[in-house]
Amino acid sequence: MISITAILKSKPEHLIEVQNLISHLVTETRKEAACIRYDLHTSENVFILWEEWKDQPGLDLHNSQSYLQDFIKKTENLVSSPIQVYKTAQTL
Repeated sequence: MISITAILKSKPEHLIEVQNLISHLVTETRKEAACIRYDLHTSENVFILWEEWKDQPGLDLHNSQSYLQDFIKKTENLVSSPIQVYKTAQTL
C-alpha cells in the first residue's frame, strides 16, 4: 500500500473556488479502483489530502487522470505556495 499526504494553501480570496475544485477532485478520485482512501481535511485556508493507494500502477493511473491534471492547472494561481506532496511509509 502507498500513502500520500498532499497539502495546499489557498489564497484567502480564492478559498471558495479552491473548495469547489478540490471537492470535485475528491469525488472523482474516490471512484478509482486503486483508491483505498482519499480523505480531505481542512483548517481555514489549508487543505490536506490523506491518500492510500493499492499499488504504484494505481497511483500512476491516478496521476495521469485529466481531472487531476485540470485541478493542478486550475489551482496554480489560486494557491499561496506550490502544492506539497509527500509519499510516506507507515512505521508504527
